[in-house]
This record gives sequence, C-alpha cells and structure tokens, in this order.
Amino acid sequence: MTIQTPIKSSLDEFPITNKWAPKNPEHIQLYSLPTPNGVKVSILLEELGLPYDAHQVSFATNDQFSPEFLSLNPNNKIPAIIDPAGPGGAPVGLFETGAILTYLADKADTEGKLLPREGAARYETLQWLFWQVGGFGPMLGQLGFFHKFAGKEFEDKRPRDRYVDETKRLFGVLEKQLEGKEWITGTYSIADIAVAPWVRTVVDFYEAGDLIGIDDFPNVSAYLERFLARPAVQAGLKQPAS
Repeated sequence: MTIQTPIKSSLDEFPITNKWAPKNPEHIQLYSLPTPNGVKVSILLEELGLPYDAHQVSFATNDQFSPEFLSLNPNNKIPAIIDPAGPGGAPVGLFETGAILTYLADKADTEGKLLPREGAARYETLQWLFWQVGGFGPMLGQLGFFHKFAGKEFEDKRPRDRYVDETKRLFGVLEKQLEGKEWITGTYSIADIAVAPWVRTVVDFYEAGDLIGIDDFPNVSAYLERFLARPAVQAGLKQPAS
C-alpha cells in the first residue's frame, strides 16, 4: 500500500506558519540560519531574484526541534522552504539542500544558466552537487567539530586527524577540478553555490586553513574570492538577518 502525503491547498495549512508567520504569503518562505548549509538556499534565491521571507530558526532556543519545524522537516535540520506557488499552483514544502537547489533552479532558471535543463551538462552539475552534499559538507563539518567545537577537548587526536586528512583529499579533488576553470563545471552553477560556502567556513569560521594547508590549494583560494565577490552571494550570506 502506498501512503501519500496529503496535498495542501494553502500556506496556512502548514503548521510551521503558526510559529513563523509569513510576512508576504505570496513569497517563498525560507526557514534557515546563515550557516554553510543555510546560505546555499538564500544565495540561490538572490541569484534567481526570487522574492522570499527569511525566518530565523534559532539553535540557541532549539527551534529546529519544535513541533512546527519538524512538521516541515522531520530531520530537524535547516534549511527548509515552502513555495506557495509550487507544482500545479499548489504550495510545496521541501527540505535537504540538494533537493531545494534543484527545485528552485528548475522553477526559475528557465535559461538553464545555473542548472542546465537537459543533456550531459545537467548531470555534470548534479554530480558535483551530490559530491558536496554526500561528502564535502559532512566531512568538513566533522573537521569543524573536532577542531573548533567539543571535539577539540579530546586528548586523542586520531579522530581529528582522520577528518583533516579527508578534508585535504577533498580539497585536492576540488583543486584539480578547478584547474584552468573559474567554476567547477566551467560556468557558475548550483554546484558552486553548494560547495563554496563550505570552503569559506573551513577557512574563516573553523579557522582551519593552516591545519589543512590551504596554501597548497591556490585554485580553491582564488575560486572562493570570485565567489565572495558576487553581489548575490554577499546578500545571501546575511540571511536570515538576526
């Protein structure tokens, strides 16, 4: 027997709107924080010029575990969105950044600049998006835990060193891919929007540049500078505003 999620016909049928009231009900509703995962979606929204309401999901007050947030994302992770004008005109809620980036690009990037509409170029972009969500982000997140957060107190440095080594390997993959190119697939895409915020986090927030030998990855460093120079990136990095 197949169990299907009931289709909602209006925004107010989503329980999350009881905790975070829409300012503009016709706009995309973003529930997030300016973390490396959270800003992927706000940056893409800025790049696409899509209007959105940005709602802050505070980790300090465990908003991500509230019944309202869990009603939209049972995995209690940010970001999540509701598009009031989803497929067929009905509202749709989504979580997981890979799914959200693909959905938004398919919805609004009609020329296929950020995600090609068809052909091999589409799947090349998606493979690098999946590379980020499946490996690059999770491994770098573990590095941050063992280097900057609770794990830094562990006397045994073997767990930290495991993720240092894996981060170096992944940076090497990215370094090689960027040889002779400005962007991962040659042209700016949702793959870059997924990957670059994590590069920034390792260097700036985790303060692990020296630990991984960032100077050994000049292509990656130049890539991050190009990414941060984009106006939409600068705007998206500030959302949701505190």
